[in-house]
Amino acid sequence: MNIVVSQEIAAVCPEFVGACLEATVVNSRYCERLWEDIHRAEERFRQELTTESLKQLPSIAATRTIYKKCGKDPSRYRPASEQLIRRMLQGKELYQIDTLVDLINLASVMYGYSIGGFDASKFEGDTLTLGVGREGEPYEGIGRGMLNIAGLPVYRDAKGGVGTPTSDNERTKITLQTTHLVVLINGYDGNEQRVCENAQYIQQLLKKYAHSDGGTISIYRYMNKNL
Repeated sequence: MNIVVSQEIAAVCPEFVGACLEATVVNSRYCERLWEDIHRAEERFRQELTTESLKQLPSIAATRTIYKKCGKDPSRYRPASEQLIRRMLQGKELYQIDTLVDLINLASVMYGYSIGGFDASKFEGDTLTLGVGREGEPYEGIGRGMLNIAGLPVYRDAKGGVGTPTSDNERTKITLQTTHLVVLINGYDGNEQRVCENAQYIQQLLKKYAHSDGGTISIYRYMNKNL
């Protein structure tokens, strides 16, 4: 996939850096070894964080700041990474969906970045553009119904929105039949090294739990064509 960062995003977050991981995978309903990793992460976060202190994690704090700059209330439309960690801190398990979604959720909580996971065979065209949601723009969040994405960062393919840091779209969601995976890691904190480490961590999880060679990683950011 070609990933384009729009001037809309660069205007509010010139330091943005993202990572795209593209891989061939085999999904499954449940992986016991993966869930052992998830349970260890749950225990760690319950010991180290509170629902207030997690907002200060650099990756989450940066995403919340971008929401505010784009005109969205991050306490009403929480970034997915924050949602997941809050759930852990409230004594609840992460949602069990399927192996690919579960491992992406684990990677998100381990690094604090909101991560989009997509079935690439469902994209329209070969380019995704990161912009800002508009008033009245149709968007069906996974398990959330129609979502007001005005003021949210959003990836769009040729047909429309496919992913926001709050929720990905039903149209391109991962299923048990998914074999061509695209994962997007959103580094609104501008920390390229940590974004890369997060992508490499997902590669390791894919190798262990999704019968994958880990695929390829590419880094993307805003490119000023006028320079």
